[in-house]
Amino acid sequence: MNLQAKAVHTPPLGLYLHVPFCARACDFCNFYQEAPRRAELDRYLAGIERELQLRPIERPVDTVFWGGGTPSLLAAKDLERLGNAVLGALPQAPEEWTIEMAPSTVKADKLAVLRELGVNRISMGVQSFDPVLLDRLGRSHLPKQVYHAIDLIRAAGFENLNLDLIFAVPGQTLEAWEADLREALRQEPQHLSTYCLTFEEDTALWVKLQKGQTTKLSIEDESDYYTRAWEVLGEAGLPQYEISNFARPGFACRHNLNTWAMHEWLAYGPSASGQFGGRRWTNAANIDQWLEGVESGQMAEQEIVLLTAESMLADALVFGLRMNAGVDLEELQGCFGVPLPSTVAGLFRDLVEEGLMVQEGPRVALTLEGRLLADRIATAILEAL
Repeated sequence: MNLQAKAVHTPPLGLYLHVPFCARACDFCNFYQEAPRRAELDRYLAGIERELQLRPIERPVDTVFWGGGTPSLLAAKDLERLGNAVLGALPQAPEEWTIEMAPSTVKADKLAVLRELGVNRISMGVQSFDPVLLDRLGRSHLPKQVYHAIDLIRAAGFENLNLDLIFAVPGQTLEAWEADLREALRQEPQHLSTYCLTFEEDTALWVKLQKGQTTKLSIEDESDYYTRAWEVLGEAGLPQYEISNFARPGFACRHNLNTWAMHEWLAYGPSASGQFGGRRWTNAANIDQWLEGVESGQMAEQEIVLLTAESMLADALVFGLRMNAGVDLEELQGCFGVPLPSTVAGLFRDLVEEGLMVQEGPRVALTLEGRLLADRIATAILEAL
């Protein structure tokens, strides 16, 4: 095979880097995070540089995603050091490079550094434009900071902006949710992500729920919020491409698309999860344990899972059916080299009869009603395998 043909058939590769620092924990968040201290931050940056050496990157990386935590909490000089460490480890610059930012941490000098590095996609955690709801979520920013951050991002020349929103917040009406959606649209983002509030164990919201200090919407009520978003955003030119994600044509998040398609991605930083070389792992979710590993020349991997063709097929089905385009069953079976179990084929026939799935040739996709029950359908698929 010539080099050009080989390049065409090289599967996408992603890189996820976790920045664990947050000024404070939001009430709903259960991701690993630490309050930043200078000495610890310096050790973290050196740890990333060391981890990039320990896990060398030997083929082009298509997408890079910096998540957290709050990556934008880092000062401009620290973002520059982190970015140069990543660029120094890559055979070539990625086509898509995303950084998560909090509105209150968006500064002109940071954006200038990010542009110079080649970051070309900003994902900002807005959550709501209603100050009362922001307070209930434990967010530390105000709506005016969101508007100022967007102005700075546009002025810096970024043309690919995602805004995260959360719905089903205690006390939020359906009308208030639609108002948030329409206010987000007025900011003219290229992408929107809408997430149903979940009460994760050991978060501040979970504690309030257990004490009866807050309430949670029923699944039936949550469905109304889902469908309102799908209707409003679709009509506004941001069609849904995945249950929680909407984008203008050409602006779907490539990093996530590749992940959902079960392509490989490398992971760096504490609590980061990766999938590469037939295995899936999560780094130690503690900065001291992670640093102890990388500083001693060892990978701080935990929860290592060896992947099989059957497990890859299962994950590809579950994540693929969250996308509006669905999955091509013949393509998946050819990709992983295993047949679709008859139990799953039977389940799909039942879903079609119930109006929860449509099938055109080898391609299956969930209907609107099916997408509302995607988690239950995913459980049924896994039980049928």
